[in-house]
Amino acid sequence: MARSTAVIDYRGRFAFDVPPEAIWSSIEHAERFESWWAWLAEFRLEGPGLVAGAVLHGVVSPPVPYTMRIRVVLDRCTRPALIDATVHGDLEGTAHLVLEPTDKGTLAEVSWTVEMRQRPMRLAARVAHPFMRWGHDRVVEATVLGYRRHLAAEHGRDNRTTS
Repeated sequence: MARSTAVIDYRGRFAFDVPPEAIWSSIEHAERFESWWAWLAEFRLEGPGLVAGAVLHGVVSPPVPYTMRIRVVLDRCTRPALIDATVHGDLEGTAHLVLEPTDKGTLAEVSWTVEMRQRPMRLAARVAHPFMRWGHDRVVEATVLGYRRHLAAEHGRDNRTTS
C-alpha cells in the first residue's frame, strides 16, 4: 500500500565540531530558538527543561504558504545523547535526535515521520508533493545552517562542517 503524500519521512546526519554536551547545553536554551530560526514563532517550553514529560509549543512557517501549530512532547531524554518525542497539532508523528561523539565533535542523527493534518496542507501535498517536500527540506537546511552559526558564535569555532 502506498504511503500518503501527506506523510513526511525524514532522516539526516549532520556533523558538528563541538562535543555532544555542548550541543545539549545549547538546545536547553529553548528561549533562544526563535532568534536562531526565522521559521519558528510563538515558541515556548513547558516544563523544567529537556526531560521526559516536557512539552514544546510553537508555530512553524516554512517557505511555502502555510503555517503549522505544533506541540512536541518529550517522551525520552538521555543527556547528552538522545531525545525521542511525539508531535501533535497540525503535524502528527514522532521525532528523534541522537548525538554521537566523534573524534572531531558530534554526529547528530535526526529523524521524523509526521503527517500533515490541516485539510489545505493535505490537499496541497496531494497535488504538489514535490513542492511541499522542497519547503520541508529548505527548513531543515536553514535550521542546520542557523544552528552552525549559533555554535560558531558561542564556541568561537568555524562549524561549517558539511552534512
